[in-house]
Amino acid sequence: MEISATGRLVVRISAADVGKRVSVRRLAEPGVADEKFTDTVGVLTSWDEGVLWITRRDGQSVRIPESALVAGKVIPAAPARRRGPAASYEELARVAARAWRPVESERLGDWELRAASGFTRRANSVLPLGDPGLPLDTALTAVRRWYEDRGLPAYVQTATGAEGTQETLCAELERRGWTREVTAELWTGALAPVADRADASAVALSREADEAWLARYQRKGVSEVALRVLGSESLRSSEAESEGGPSVWFATVPGSSPGDAPAAVGRCVVDGRWAGFGAVEVDPEQRRRGLATTVMAALARRALDEGASAAWLQVEADNAGARALYAGMGFSAHHAYHHYRAPGSVENGRY
Repeated sequence: MEISATGRLVVRISAADVGKRVSVRRLAEPGVADEKFTDTVGVLTSWDEGVLWITRRDGQSVRIPESALVAGKVIPAAPARRRGPAASYEELARVAARAWRPVESERLGDWELRAASGFTRRANSVLPLGDPGLPLDTALTAVRRWYEDRGLPAYVQTATGAEGTQETLCAELERRGWTREVTAELWTGALAPVADRADASAVALSREADEAWLARYQRKGVSEVALRVLGSESLRSSEAESEGGPSVWFATVPGSSPGDAPAAVGRCVVDGRWAGFGAVEVDPEQRRRGLATTVMAALARRALDEGASAAWLQVEADNAGARALYAGMGFSAHHAYHHYRAPGSVENGRY
């Protein structure tokens, strides 16, 4: 906290600092906390009519009455990262978007509107990397109309917790009644240690999701549209390969007996220095045997052969088992991301 030369706490922020990252101390609410003070770090997204709103790294918005403010200061835009490859939010957002392509997309200024018949929020949401070229309310009206024309709920995917993320947009959406749904995180790590973690000789790799692979992934429901998103034909084209574009790989660990569904599967998209892991699924009866690690090791070795050196993946905030696994493999959180659903839209799909 900011302390003056006399040793007293000082408030060194004002409404002019909206949009900046701040650290504040406030008087704790009676009966809510045992401590006298509560500290909050995040982006100051509003200061109006005697009330501050701060959006924390995890996307939660905190309301602080000005009268309860004890100390505050502006701090650097993002904390120094101690683990994982250096990367900006925008770089990772674009890499992740290329790895999970929609069936249909359209530009609205610097926003990308994406649709895939409802298969996952990621492929059916707006990716707002910049200015839509319209006033926000006008842009959101256009977004809602675009998704309504396709019979889909309107979602906007936002991010928090890193330099260049969209805490202010999150706050604006919440003020307009948009609902924040599942929060996930994008984690990064070095690729080589993943490749060294297990003997991957039993893993079969393919450029397509064959029937065996889908037999394990099938429980999520795989339609023709889903296959197009998973396979991302543009990533498998010879033209993309010749131009050094992304490539997609599928990994399969056979089941115990002939004809059984695979024991485990996974997917990886190699895009320049990045390898993105996803769709890692293990037979519930064979979990905690290291099969997820084995799948990722096989995919990591293929990605290394193609010149990648860094890795990323996405994990839901409440998936404790997956988070422990990935932390043990050297991954750490880079930023959180969220999907905001328009008022009146029906919830749809996984993250």
